[in-house]
Amino acid sequence: MNIRLNRLVLAGLLTFTSLHSYANRVVTDQIGREVTIPDRVDRVVVLQHQTLNLLVQLNATDKVVGILANWKQQLGDGYAQLVPELTQKAMLGDLTHVDLEKLVALHPQVVFVTNYAPKEMIDQISALGIPVLAISLRHDDAGQQGKINPSMQNEDQAYDLGIKEGITLIGEVVNKQQQAKDLIAAAFAGRKLVSDRLKDIPEQQRVRAYMANPDLTTYGSGKYTGLMMAHAGALNVAAATIQGFKQVSMEQVVAWDPQVIFVQDRYPQVVQEINQDPRWRTIAAVKNHQVWLMPEYAKAWGYPMPEAIGLGELWMAKKLYPEKFRDIDMQQQADRWYQRFYRTSYHDNTANTGSR
Repeated sequence: MNIRLNRLVLAGLLTFTSLHSYANRVVTDQIGREVTIPDRVDRVVVLQHQTLNLLVQLNATDKVVGILANWKQQLGDGYAQLVPELTQKAMLGDLTHVDLEKLVALHPQVVFVTNYAPKEMIDQISALGIPVLAISLRHDDAGQQGKINPSMQNEDQAYDLGIKEGITLIGEVVNKQQQAKDLIAAAFAGRKLVSDRLKDIPEQQRVRAYMANPDLTTYGSGKYTGLMMAHAGALNVAAATIQGFKQVSMEQVVAWDPQVIFVQDRYPQVVQEINQDPRWRTIAAVKNHQVWLMPEYAKAWGYPMPEAIGLGELWMAKKLYPEKFRDIDMQQQADRWYQRFYRTSYHDNTANTGSR
């Protein structure tokens, strides 16, 4: 170990000791590591945007002292307006890197990282005496915990259990156990509403849908995005041949001929590209003006978020089967969620954006 790292280790150990409560506890993170943390945690660094979003909804933003530098890119441009206090937080790394000197200077009691953070990164932070917790929001089989594109025997079970375990763990760490229970309950109440109304639609009559990302990338199987589409009653055209998040060819998309195309709110330019590029004009979704920019809460990410389950799947189902959800006002649904978990009103930046 070099002199600089030795100095950082000493500083980190002194910091961790000084911030330790008299009682410690042991928790297990989502890659199976047992980690000792203080009984009371008031200072956390978050190097994963999903965990950052969850901490905000658990009303624990005040405990966050440092965040990943590209949080705006990961969470979308509107997130800074939703949670303006994040703009005042120290920025010191990303999903796979961290500035150790900046980290030590923040005196964190816990650092949250993604499940596929490099082992060297986790080891370096741990060597500083700072507990590291890896979050995946999946319940993985042995050997799959640290992978970006895991193999799953049961995707639904892996993500349903995983998000419950992940939110529960994060809530336990920051002493927001009741808020964690409320967030989980709200998410799955929304999903039940959708499943109850779509249960009689046969598989062969489900709407063919495609998730369009920049540069012809899309989500197939093995990611929450595909499950989100399935729960909303869509047949993800990429699921049969694509594993995880990959680039496809224009010829393949034309052959799939989706009836509906969804675009994440982070990529509004993709909607314009699809509607203006003549190569897309033969596709049913484009011909029938069924290209939709998703609202901010419909987080069609590779990892699940509670509002995506509770609100996003409902929004998507309403787009796919409007006649079954005519009584559902998504603005009201979203406003209730945002008042409860973000402590602010929901402002729909995509209300006038979509297929043109």
